[in-house]
Amino acid sequence: MFSKKTPTLRLTLRALAALLGYPDATLRAVLPQLAEALESEQVLRPERLAELQALCRQLALSDPIEVEARYVETFDRGRSTSLHLFEHVHGDSRDRGPALIDLMKTYERAGLHFSASELPDHLPVVLEFASTQPPEVARSFLGEMAHILNALFSALLARGTPYASVVAAILEVSGQQAQSVPVAPEPEIDESWDEPAAFDGCSNRGQAKPGQPQPLHFVRNPRASQGASV
Repeated sequence: MFSKKTPTLRLTLRALAALLGYPDATLRAVLPQLAEALESEQVLRPERLAELQALCRQLALSDPIEVEARYVETFDRGRSTSLHLFEHVHGDSRDRGPALIDLMKTYERAGLHFSASELPDHLPVVLEFASTQPPEVARSFLGEMAHILNALFSALLARGTPYASVVAAILEVSGQQAQSVPVAPEPEIDESWDEPAAFDGCSNRGQAKPGQPQPLHFVRNPRASQGASV
């Protein structure tokens, strides 16, 4: 009796991780190999594989400066398309720290030492870790992040970027379905980083808004109370 061998995911996950990396000259030089790796394990649907191969060709043939600029515009401007997964859940709150520590412990329990320059919740790092695990463990691990991945997929889809196909492939490899979910609006990056206007009337700055009555605060002069003359 013959049993069907469980397909491996190692090459597929590593190729997907690489595709989400910064498209510098080093990455662009290995795009043909990435396309071959995605096809080798035969775990992706033909339609999805065709989309990823098209992305590889686009990255290889487009102007390098434009490719790199599009990457920065896609992933570094706005929280909804951030590749740091816990930003989608915790933002900049203090809850993100414990979540990152828990993820580090997950890596350590698997016998791996984390030494990447990125944070442990960076999606390519997460995929690299998953690629070291047995297929069933990798699918379960990534499946726990399906709600975050679907939010990221939806935001990329809304922007019309082919990188959405990479996240959709991650979901499908983990046994999930890529689903479009509502994307919460977020302020423009310039607005979110804008400094408050001077004298804008915030109560914690001690003044009212322009045109409003200005409160007066009197402080006793200790010299006057002692009869000092000026």
